[in-house]
Amino acid sequence: MKILTHTDLASTAPANAGHEPRVRHGFFTRHGGVSEGRYASLNCGLGSDDDAEAVHENRRRAAAKLGLDDSVLCTGWQVHSASALIIEAPFETNDRPRVDALVTRTPGIALGVLTADCAPVLLADHEAGVIAAAHAGWRGALDGILDATAGAMEQLGSTPANIAAVIGPTIGPASYEVGPAFPAPFIERDPADERFFTPASRAGHWMFDLPGYVSSRLVALGLGSVAVLNHDTYTSEEDFFSYRRTCHNAGGDYGRLLSAIALEA
Repeated sequence: MKILTHTDLASTAPANAGHEPRVRHGFFTRHGGVSEGRYASLNCGLGSDDDAEAVHENRRRAAAKLGLDDSVLCTGWQVHSASALIIEAPFETNDRPRVDALVTRTPGIALGVLTADCAPVLLADHEAGVIAAAHAGWRGALDGILDATAGAMEQLGSTPANIAAVIGPTIGPASYEVGPAFPAPFIERDPADERFFTPASRAGHWMFDLPGYVSSRLVALGLGSVAVLNHDTYTSEEDFFSYRRTCHNAGGDYGRLLSAIALEA
Protein backbone atom coordinates (compact mmCIF):
# COMPACT_ATOMS: atom_id res chain seq x y z
CA MET A 1 0.00 0.00 0.00
CA LYS A 2 1.47 3.32 -1.11
CA ILE A 3 0.46 6.32 1.02
CA LEU A 4 1.46 9.98 0.88
CA THR A 5 1.81 12.02 4.09
CA HIS A 6 3.00 15.46 5.13
CA THR A 7 4.91 16.48 8.24
CA ASP A 8 2.66 19.50 8.92
CA LEU A 9 -0.16 17.10 9.79
CA ALA A 10 1.88 14.44 11.58
CA SER A 11 2.99 16.23 14.72
CA THR A 12 3.27 14.77 18.19
CA ALA A 13 1.43 16.25 21.17
CA PRO A 14 2.65 15.97 23.80
CA ALA A 15 6.17 15.55 22.44
CA ASN A 16 7.15 12.65 24.71
CA ALA A 17 9.72 10.13 23.56
CA GLY A 18 8.04 7.18 21.91
CA HIS A 19 4.63 8.85 21.81
CA GLU A 20 2.53 7.91 18.78
CA PRO A 21 1.58 10.74 16.41
CA ARG A 22 -1.51 12.45 17.76
CA VAL A 23 -2.78 13.10 14.26
CA ARG A 24 -2.69 10.22 11.82
CA HIS A 25 -3.39 10.82 8.17
CA GLY A 26 -2.82 9.51 4.69
CA PHE A 27 -3.41 10.46 1.08
CA PHE A 28 -3.94 6.95 -0.24
CA THR A 29 -2.95 6.03 -3.78
CA ARG A 30 -4.70 3.32 -5.81
CA HIS A 31 -2.26 0.65 -4.58
CA GLY A 32 -2.90 -2.04 -1.97
CA GLY A 33 -6.53 -3.03 -2.50
CA VAL A 34 -8.50 -5.94 -3.91
CA SER A 35 -10.56 -4.33 -6.67
CA GLU A 36 -9.98 -5.39 -10.26
CA GLY A 37 -10.10 -3.94 -13.75
CA ARG A 38 -10.63 -0.20 -14.01
CA TYR A 39 -10.99 -0.07 -10.22
CA ALA A 40 -7.65 -1.73 -9.48
CA SER A 41 -6.89 -1.78 -6.74
CA LEU A 42 -7.67 0.45 -3.72
CA ASN A 43 -11.00 1.91 -4.85
CA CYS A 44 -12.69 3.31 -1.73
CA GLY A 45 -15.68 4.88 -3.46
CA LEU A 46 -18.99 3.68 -2.06
CA GLY A 47 -20.74 5.43 -4.95
CA SER A 48 -18.80 3.61 -7.66
CA ASP A 49 -20.11 0.60 -9.60
CA ASP A 50 -17.33 -1.58 -8.24
CA ASP A 51 -18.11 -4.76 -6.30
CA ALA A 52 -19.43 -3.59 -2.91
CA GLU A 53 -17.53 -6.23 -0.95
CA ALA A 54 -14.28 -5.19 -2.62
CA VAL A 55 -14.88 -1.52 -1.77
CA HIS A 56 -15.56 -2.36 1.87
CA GLU A 57 -12.43 -4.49 2.05
CA ASN A 58 -10.42 -1.62 0.55
CA ARG A 59 -11.83 0.78 3.15
CA ARG A 60 -11.05 -1.75 5.90
CA ARG A 61 -7.44 -1.94 4.73
CA ALA A 62 -7.11 1.85 4.58
CA ALA A 63 -8.59 2.31 8.04
CA ALA A 64 -6.29 -0.39 9.40
CA LYS A 65 -3.32 1.53 8.03
CA LEU A 66 -4.42 4.38 10.30
CA GLY A 67 -4.74 1.94 13.19
CA LEU A 68 -8.54 2.04 13.14
CA ASP A 69 -11.54 -0.12 12.35
CA ASP A 70 -13.40 0.69 9.16
CA SER A 71 -16.57 1.28 11.20
CA VAL A 72 -15.12 4.64 12.28
CA LEU A 73 -14.08 5.73 8.77
CA CYS A 74 -16.54 8.48 7.81
CA THR A 75 -16.93 9.81 4.27
CA GLY A 76 -19.80 11.98 3.14
CA TRP A 77 -22.06 11.80 0.11
CA GLN A 78 -20.17 14.47 -1.77
CA VAL A 79 -22.29 16.86 -3.84
CA HIS A 80 -19.84 19.68 -4.74
CA SER A 81 -21.38 21.92 -2.09
CA ALA A 82 -20.08 24.45 0.43
CA SER A 83 -21.47 22.42 3.33
CA ALA A 84 -19.24 21.32 6.22
CA LEU A 85 -20.56 19.11 9.02
CA ILE A 86 -19.29 18.75 12.57
CA ILE A 87 -19.58 15.17 13.81
CA GLU A 88 -19.08 13.71 17.28
CA ALA A 89 -19.56 10.02 16.45
CA PRO A 90 -19.22 7.77 13.39
CA PHE A 91 -22.21 7.29 11.10
CA GLU A 92 -23.26 4.29 9.05
CA THR A 93 -22.18 4.25 5.41
CA ASN A 94 -25.84 4.03 4.37
CA ASP A 95 -26.55 7.25 6.31
CA ARG A 96 -23.85 9.38 4.69
CA PRO A 97 -24.69 13.09 4.95
CA ARG A 98 -24.72 15.15 1.76
CA VAL A 99 -21.76 17.35 2.61
CA ASP A 100 -18.28 18.04 1.25
CA ALA A 101 -16.36 18.44 4.48
CA LEU A 102 -16.33 16.74 7.86
CA VAL A 103 -14.93 18.22 11.06
CA THR A 104 -14.41 16.73 14.53
CA ARG A 105 -12.56 16.99 17.81
CA THR A 106 -13.50 13.44 18.80
CA PRO A 107 -10.54 11.05 18.97
CA GLY A 108 -10.80 7.72 17.24
CA ILE A 109 -12.86 8.89 14.25
CA ALA A 110 -11.32 8.97 10.78
CA LEU A 111 -12.61 11.71 8.49
CA GLY A 112 -12.22 10.99 4.80
CA VAL A 113 -12.87 12.43 1.37
CA LEU A 114 -13.00 10.64 -1.97
CA THR A 115 -11.51 12.13 -5.10
CA ALA A 116 -10.54 11.38 -8.67
CA ASP A 117 -9.13 14.78 -9.81
CA CYS A 118 -10.79 17.12 -7.30
CA ALA A 119 -8.60 18.39 -4.46
CA PRO A 120 -8.60 16.50 -1.15
CA VAL A 121 -7.72 18.84 1.70
CA LEU A 122 -6.79 17.59 5.17
CA LEU A 123 -6.58 20.09 8.03
CA ALA A 124 -5.42 19.91 11.63
CA ASP A 125 -5.14 22.24 14.59
CA HIS A 126 -2.81 20.34 16.90
CA GLU A 127 -3.23 22.73 19.80
CA ALA A 128 -7.04 22.64 19.83
CA GLY A 129 -7.24 18.98 18.83
CA VAL A 130 -9.51 19.66 15.84
CA ILE A 131 -9.27 18.02 12.42
CA ALA A 132 -11.12 18.23 9.12
CA ALA A 133 -11.27 16.68 5.67
CA ALA A 134 -12.64 18.64 2.72
CA HIS A 135 -13.50 17.77 -0.88
CA ALA A 136 -12.70 20.78 -3.07
CA GLY A 137 -13.71 20.50 -6.67
CA TRP A 138 -13.81 23.72 -8.66
CA ARG A 139 -17.43 24.42 -7.79
CA GLY A 140 -17.10 23.74 -4.08
CA ALA A 141 -13.88 25.73 -3.85
CA LEU A 142 -15.48 28.66 -5.67
CA ASP A 143 -18.62 28.56 -3.53
CA GLY A 144 -16.72 28.46 -0.24
CA ILE A 145 -16.27 24.89 1.02
CA LEU A 146 -12.88 25.79 2.50
CA ASP A 147 -14.30 28.84 4.29
CA ALA A 148 -17.06 26.64 5.70
CA THR A 149 -14.55 24.02 6.83
CA ALA A 150 -12.36 26.53 8.66
CA GLY A 151 -15.47 28.09 10.18
CA ALA A 152 -16.64 24.75 11.53
CA MET A 153 -13.19 24.15 13.01
CA GLU A 154 -13.39 27.53 14.75
CA GLN A 155 -16.72 26.50 16.27
CA LEU A 156 -14.84 23.68 17.98
CA GLY A 157 -12.20 26.01 19.38
CA SER A 158 -9.69 26.09 16.57
CA THR A 159 -7.74 29.23 15.63
CA PRO A 160 -6.95 29.82 11.93
CA ALA A 161 -3.31 30.67 12.66
CA ASN A 162 -2.90 27.24 14.28
CA ILE A 163 -4.39 25.26 11.39
CA ALA A 164 -2.15 23.30 9.04
CA ALA A 165 -3.72 22.41 5.68
CA VAL A 166 -2.37 20.04 3.05
CA ILE A 167 -3.74 19.61 -0.48
CA GLY A 168 -3.33 16.07 -1.74
CA PRO A 169 -3.15 14.60 -5.25
CA THR A 170 -5.34 16.52 -7.68
CA ILE A 171 -5.48 17.24 -11.38
CA GLY A 172 -2.56 19.48 -12.28
CA PRO A 173 -2.60 22.85 -14.04
CA ALA A 174 -1.12 21.37 -17.22
CA SER A 175 -3.90 18.74 -17.41
CA TYR A 176 -7.08 20.69 -16.68
CA GLU A 177 -8.46 22.31 -19.85
CA VAL A 178 -11.70 24.28 -19.44
CA GLY A 179 -14.10 26.04 -21.78
CA PRO A 180 -14.39 29.71 -22.77
CA ALA A 181 -17.00 30.63 -20.12
CA PHE A 182 -15.36 28.80 -17.23
CA PRO A 183 -13.13 31.61 -15.84
CA ALA A 184 -15.93 34.21 -15.61
CA PRO A 185 -17.39 33.37 -12.15
CA PHE A 186 -13.90 33.15 -10.64
CA ILE A 187 -12.84 36.52 -12.01
CA GLU A 188 -16.18 38.07 -11.03
CA ARG A 189 -15.58 36.98 -7.44
CA ASP A 190 -11.99 38.25 -7.45
CA PRO A 191 -10.27 39.74 -10.52
CA ALA A 192 -6.94 38.51 -9.13
CA ASP A 193 -8.09 34.94 -9.81
CA GLU A 194 -7.32 35.51 -13.46
CA ARG A 195 -3.81 34.32 -12.59
CA PHE A 196 -5.05 30.74 -12.30
CA PHE A 197 -5.95 30.60 -16.00
CA THR A 198 -3.53 30.35 -18.91
CA PRO A 199 -4.43 30.00 -22.60
CA ALA A 200 -4.81 26.42 -23.81
CA SER A 201 -3.56 25.18 -27.16
CA ARG A 202 -7.18 25.01 -28.31
CA ALA A 203 -8.46 28.45 -29.29
CA GLY A 204 -10.74 30.07 -26.74
CA HIS A 205 -9.99 27.49 -24.03
CA TRP A 206 -8.01 27.76 -20.82
CA MET A 207 -5.85 25.67 -18.53
CA PHE A 208 -7.02 25.94 -14.92
CA ASP A 209 -4.71 25.63 -11.90
CA LEU A 210 -7.04 23.93 -9.40
CA PRO A 211 -4.43 23.23 -6.68
CA GLY A 212 -3.17 26.78 -7.00
CA TYR A 213 -6.68 28.17 -6.64
CA VAL A 214 -7.49 25.95 -3.65
CA SER A 215 -4.20 26.95 -2.03
CA SER A 216 -4.99 30.63 -2.51
CA ARG A 217 -8.39 30.26 -0.86
CA LEU A 218 -6.76 28.55 2.13
CA VAL A 219 -4.04 31.20 2.42
CA ALA A 220 -6.72 33.91 2.36
CA LEU A 221 -8.23 32.34 5.49
CA GLY A 222 -5.08 33.16 7.43
CA LEU A 223 -4.12 29.56 8.15
CA GLY A 224 -0.85 28.77 9.85
CA SER A 225 0.50 26.71 6.95
CA VAL A 226 -0.72 25.59 3.55
CA ALA A 227 1.11 22.88 1.59
CA VAL A 228 0.49 21.27 -1.80
CA LEU A 229 1.75 17.76 -2.54
CA ASN A 230 1.89 18.47 -6.31
CA HIS A 231 0.90 15.06 -7.65
CA ASP A 232 -1.12 15.21 -10.88
CA THR A 233 -3.87 12.56 -10.82
CA TYR A 234 -4.43 12.83 -14.58
CA THR A 235 -0.88 12.08 -15.71
CA SER A 236 -0.05 9.28 -13.24
CA GLU A 237 -2.38 6.42 -14.10
CA GLU A 238 -0.21 3.96 -12.17
CA ASP A 239 -0.78 5.75 -8.86
CA PHE A 240 -4.09 7.62 -9.12
CA PHE A 241 -7.64 7.38 -10.36
CA SER A 242 -8.76 10.22 -12.63
CA TYR A 243 -12.28 11.09 -13.76
CA ARG A 244 -11.03 13.23 -16.63
CA ARG A 245 -8.55 10.63 -17.85
CA THR A 246 -11.35 8.05 -17.83
CA CYS A 247 -13.55 10.41 -19.86
CA HIS A 248 -10.76 10.99 -22.38
CA ASN A 249 -10.24 7.25 -22.79
CA ALA A 250 -13.17 4.85 -22.93
CA GLY A 251 -15.41 6.70 -20.48
CA GLY A 252 -17.61 4.96 -17.93
CA ASP A 253 -17.19 4.60 -14.20
CA TYR A 254 -13.93 5.11 -12.30
CA GLY A 255 -12.29 4.46 -8.93
CA ARG A 256 -12.03 6.93 -6.08
CA LEU A 257 -8.98 7.77 -4.00
CA LEU A 258 -9.29 8.08 -0.23
CA SER A 259 -7.66 10.80 1.86
CA ALA A 260 -8.25 10.48 5.60
CA ILE A 261 -7.24 12.00 8.93
CA ALA A 262 -7.86 10.93 12.53
CA LEU A 263 -7.09 12.05 16.07
CA GLU A 264 -5.35 9.45 18.14
CA ALA A 265 -7.77 7.91 20.66
